[in-house]
Amino acid sequence: MNLPRFYCPPPLHAGPTLELPPSAAHHAIRVLRLRVHDRVSVFDGDGTELHGSIYRIDGKRVVLDQIQSCMINRESPLTLILAQALCSTEKMDWIIQKATELGAAEIQPLQTRRSTTRLDGERGEKRTRHWHDIAISACEQCGRNRLPRIHSPQEFGVWLAAVGEMPGRKFILSPEAATTLHEQPVPNEPITLLTGPEGGFSEEEMQLAIRAGLIPVRMGPRVLRTETAALAGITSLQTLWGDFI
Repeated sequence: MNLPRFYCPPPLHAGPTLELPPSAAHHAIRVLRLRVHDRVSVFDGDGTELHGSIYRIDGKRVVLDQIQSCMINRESPLTLILAQALCSTEKMDWIIQKATELGAAEIQPLQTRRSTTRLDGERGEKRTRHWHDIAISACEQCGRNRLPRIHSPQEFGVWLAAVGEMPGRKFILSPEAATTLHEQPVPNEPITLLTGPEGGFSEEEMQLAIRAGLIPVRMGPRVLRTETAALAGITSLQTLWGDFI
């Protein structure tokens, strides 16, 4: 039986009792309508998962007892970093949610020339916190015990300047690429997947990315929307070299 899952900020320790955070308690009482003696699961985003029973509901507070450690690793063996050009708010939220469910370890939003949204300073930090909450909800739903790292938005050129120091192989999705992911050698290190905005990368951005060491790959003969390309790319990588086999 799948237990209701709640995120509790780390560190999470197995003690005699555990109180849910206010937001989780509200969801348990008002949304899920849980009652005393119901079993639930809690996780801290750093890999720890605990199971317990609701011992007391006191107003807005929910206290658990019968705490048991449940060490289940649901992470992909493939360390996957999605570098996603900023797109519309709704599409970006969708990408964050689904990339989390599909097993991305990190998500780096990028400000590109054709990005329809610009996020600077405080606005960017506020949106990053919003994406973090989306990733938490996605982990609650899909069973992941480790939250993906959601980076603050970064300028495309700044990110490219540092990409050479990043470990692993790096791919950029392009409908005009000569090769596919299937034709690449099996990796034994992290993979970075770069996806463009709604209007695609400019020719200059594409050339800068290639000079920085990114390998162009295509996802079939069709031109995909940005949110489709990102999720199709992650799914392909997980199928080829991750845990979808």
